[in-house]
This record gives sequence, structure tokens and C-alpha cells, in this order.
Amino acid sequence: MTKSYEFVTLDVFTDRRFGGNPLAVVADARGLDTATMQALAGEFNLSETTFVLPPDDPGHTAKVRIFTPSAEIGFAGHPNIGTAWMLAAKGLDTHGRLTLEGGSGLVEIDVERDRGELRMCRLMTPQVLRLSAAPNAAELAPCAGLDASDIRQTDVASVGLDCVCAEVSVEVLARAAPNASAFRAVADRWLGPQGRFMLCLYARDGNQLRSRVFGPLYGVTEDPACGSATAALAGLLLERDGAPSNRLVMQMGAEIGRPSVLYTGAQRGDEGVRVWLAGQCVEMTRGTFSL
Repeated sequence: MTKSYEFVTLDVFTDRRFGGNPLAVVADARGLDTATMQALAGEFNLSETTFVLPPDDPGHTAKVRIFTPSAEIGFAGHPNIGTAWMLAAKGLDTHGRLTLEGGSGLVEIDVERDRGELRMCRLMTPQVLRLSAAPNAAELAPCAGLDASDIRQTDVASVGLDCVCAEVSVEVLARAAPNASAFRAVADRWLGPQGRFMLCLYARDGNQLRSRVFGPLYGVTEDPACGSATAALAGLLLERDGAPSNRLVMQMGAEIGRPSVLYTGAQRGDEGVRVWLAGQCVEMTRGTFSL
């Protein structure tokens, strides 16, 4: 016996159609197992697809599972922002707040409205900033078709999902091109045969940033707008600057025709560095599938 499932697609981190990062959200995923969710994410073939389930704790809004075309991940920015937008559009936020259960922990999301219309969703990352050593510039450069001299500094930063961050110039950023074979070779040496990583190349001008994120080992050649990398980078730059807090604006996606704007910031606290991430969404399509 077949069952029908509703889905919505949204463009995330944009205020206009055909910009931002597309996301598919299956609004009620009860009855779908992990293998089917993964297959559906491959079928949608977007950087991520989310599946909304009842929460384990009835005091929370929902449980959300996030899949790239080839793997499940515990946290990502645009899937949480887009899913929150869809839930808020249904009026499921309580006093302007949503609490989503994710693989990397709870994600608290504030919903901002202007005269009743959704204006912005703002999340707190589920984990405090964690930094670790990254492969060096000579190892990483081939992953983006670059020379070692093009890369100024490398770090691994995470607020729920590890991301390799590499600082470059604006000119270098424009000519970068991902090489999946080089990604696989670096992952094999660094993380082992099943290892995966994303590479965030970024250029900075004060509180204005531009970046490109490559993730071919997750089935995402280039991510139009990567919230987890942007949030991790906000925390990383706070630590590097030694400031008590920061507020940054990230521009992404223009190189692949999906211009995106992400707002982020970090703040020191007793537990460590906490990071917020915010953006707008545009609903694009609604539909059903049967399985």
C-alpha cells in the first residue's frame, strides 16, 4: 500500500526566487526509514534535504534529520533555517521560538516577523566552537585547483559539523575549482578511507566576507550557501581577533549563479564561543510523492 508525502522547496539565504541555496523539506516523514530518506535526498539532488519528525521531547517543536545526496549530517545552517521557515509559516513557533532536535544537539531558532510576515530566522548553533588542526596549504591546494602559495592559513572549525577553512584573496577565490580526486586523496590520508570533509575558502574585508564551499565527498560539488561553514568561520575569526564578540555578513553563491547573503556573529561566554546564524527564505514549490 502506497502512502503520499508532502514536500516544500525553498530558496534559503535570499529574499528573491532563484537565489540562495535550494532546500527540500519533507513536512511529515513518519514511515520513512533511513535508507529511503537517503535515496530521496539523492533524488532531490540538492545540497541538503530535511525530514521532519515528531520530537522525542514533547516540549520541542520537531526532530529534523538532514541528508546530503550521499550522507546524513548532524547539523547544517541552511537546512535548519529553511525548515524553521516552513514550520513558522504553519504557525508552529511558540512566542517566536522553535526548538529543533538534530543529530548534533538542540537548535534554538528565533522567528522575526514584520506586520505578520516572516522576515528572518535566527538560530543558535547546537555546539560551542571547536578548533583543531587542518591539513596544510600544500595538501589542500590541489582540492581547489590552487597553488600552496594561494592559501594564507588553514584551520578546522566546528559548531556542529567540521569544516576546513582556508583563507585566500578575492582573486584566488574567483578562480578556485574543486577537484574530487584530490579531496579523496586528502581524506584518505587525513581521515581514513571513509572520511569526508568540506573545504571553505574565504576572503575577508573587515566584517564583510566572501566564501565558496566545496564538498564533493558529500555529493555537493559547490554549496551555494553553507550556514555551518559560515557560523564556524564567525567563531574562528572571533578567536583569531581576540574580540569579545563580532557580527559578520557573508556573501556566497555568485560564482554559480545563486547569490546568497548570510548574517552571523559570535560571542564569548562561560561555556566557550557561541555562534548565531540568520537569513531569509523564499518558498518555491509544493508537491507530493508516493512510496
